[in-house]
Amino acid sequence: MDKINLVEKFELFCDHWSPKIIGELNGQQVKLAKLKGEFIFHQHENEDELFMVVKGKFKMHYRDKTVEVKEGEIVIVPRGVDHKPEAEEEVWVMLFEPASILNTGNVVNEKTRTQLETI
Repeated sequence: MDKINLVEKFELFCDHWSPKIIGELNGQQVKLAKLKGEFIFHQHENEDELFMVVKGKFKMHYRDKTVEVKEGEIVIVPRGVDHKPEAEEEVWVMLFEPASILNTGNVVNEKTRTQLETI
């Protein structure tokens, strides 16, 4: 029941596209990730995702549109929707996702993380 300082947690890692768990509640995990560059189009058949920008900005590409998400804003990606995050500069995001989610959803490649570190 201690508080969590997000800046201190973000300073513990430098890798991109590799979420770190900072807490859990009600079957959900709270994760931090640093994004830079382009991810892949993917979807999560059974899980919604919430991205909150802590620092910077990124674009969430969908098949039919692109949404820019800036510092202090959130975007919720509904289950089953193809999406691809892209960040020109490094962005810090907090994610709220079910514990069962795989970061690359229905795609398995070199960016897939099956075991996440808790920091």
